[in-house]
Amino acid sequence: MNFLYNIFVNLLIFGMKVFSLFDEKTRKGIDGRRHSLDLVKSAFTKSDKVIWMHAASLGEYEQGLPVLEKLKEKFPNYKILVTFFSPSGYENVIKKKHIADVICYLPFDRKKNIEEFTSQFTTELFFTVKYDYWYNLLNTLKEHHAKIYVISALFYDSQAYFTSYGKWFVKQLQKNIDWFFHQTQRSYVLAKSVGLTEASVTGDTRFDRVKQLRERDNHVDFIKDFIGNEKAVVFGSSWQAEEKIAVLISEKTNDAKIIIAPHDLKRVHHLKQTFPDALLYSEIEKSRPSFKNQEVLIIDSIGLLSKLYSYADIAVVGGGFHDAGLHNILEAAAFGAPVIFGNQYKKNPEADHLIAEEGGKSFENEHLAADFVLYLMNNPEILDEMGQNAEQFILSQPEASDLIVEKINLS
Repeated sequence: MNFLYNIFVNLLIFGMKVFSLFDEKTRKGIDGRRHSLDLVKSAFTKSDKVIWMHAASLGEYEQGLPVLEKLKEKFPNYKILVTFFSPSGYENVIKKKHIADVICYLPFDRKKNIEEFTSQFTTELFFTVKYDYWYNLLNTLKEHHAKIYVISALFYDSQAYFTSYGKWFVKQLQKNIDWFFHQTQRSYVLAKSVGLTEASVTGDTRFDRVKQLRERDNHVDFIKDFIGNEKAVVFGSSWQAEEKIAVLISEKTNDAKIIIAPHDLKRVHHLKQTFPDALLYSEIEKSRPSFKNQEVLIIDSIGLLSKLYSYADIAVVGGGFHDAGLHNILEAAAFGAPVIFGNQYKKNPEADHLIAEEGGKSFENEHLAADFVLYLMNNPEILDEMGQNAEQFILSQPEASDLIVEKINLS
C-alpha cells in the first residue's frame, strides 16, 4: 500500500504541474514550493526546537490559530513554523501580521523531499488541523520523535477509513498520531470504531477564533456611510447561487443595502455585469460617490469579509448550494446576524447546530432563500431574535483551545 500511496502522490504532483499551465492559483502553489526549503534553512538551525502547524487552507489556519497562539504563550522559547497546502491560505496569511518565524508551502509528500525539509530543524510538536494527513510526513516526524496531534479533528462516514480498503490509512494514523482532539462526539465515536482511541472531544477551535474577531477593531472605511439607515445584507464568499439571491432581493425591494464579497475576485467582472450600477469598493475613495441611491456594493479586495459581517443585519454565506462546500458561517453568527445558506453542508456540523438554535436557516434553492431574507426584513422582531440566537450560539461554546493546550506537554 505504501507503493500505491507514493504512486498517488507522484500522479498528484504531475497533475498539478499540468493544471498549473492553465490555472494561476495552482501555478502559485507549484512555484511557492520551490522556495520552502530555502525559507526554513534561512530561519532555523538544526538545533532549533520548533512548533509546527499545518493547515490545508485559510479556513484551517483560522481554526488552528487560537491553539498556536496559546502554545506560543506556553512555550515561548520555541520557534514557530506554519505550512499550507493551498495558495488561498498562504497568499492571505503571508500578507498579514503573524506570529510564525516561517510561513511556507508544505513540500509535496515525497519521502526524499520531506526528509530534507524536516532535517533543517527539530520538530518538537506538530499538529494538523481537521483532516489534512500526509503519510510520508507523519512517518518521518514520528521517526524524529515529534509529538503529533490533530486539532478540531472531524471524521465522517464517507471517508476512506470506514471502507474495506481503509485499513492501511487507519494504521498510519494509529502509529503516528499521539492524540486526536475531536470537534464533535460523532467524530469521536466514528474514529473509535476503527481503533483510533487516543482521543477526546474538545470542540471546534473556530469558535475561539470568531470570539477573538468580535473583540478587535472591525471598522471598514465607507461601509457605515453606504448602509445609512437601511438593512444590510452581506453576501460572504458568494458563488453564482448566492449572487442570484442578491438579484432576487434587489428586484423585490429598494430597502436593502447589498454588500457582496465573492469567494473569488475573478467573479467581480461578472458581478459588475449583473449589477452595472453597483459600486466597487476599490473605487470609492477616489470617486467619493453619493451613497443615498446606491443599493449594491461589490467588495473587490481580500481580507475584509470577517469585518464586514459586523455591519450585517442578515448574512448569506456561500458554498452551500453545491458540493464545493459551505464557507465559514461562524464569523457572521458571532456578530449576531441571522445566517442563510444552502442545504449541502455535510462536512459542516456547526450548520446543523446553528439551525437547531434558530440562528441560521438552510434552503434547497435560491428563491426560497431570497423570500426568507425579505421575510426577515419585514419582520424586525423575528430578525432580532434570530440574530440574538446566532450570537448566543457562538458565546455558549467551550474554549476548545484551552482544553487542547492543557493536554499538551513538551517536557
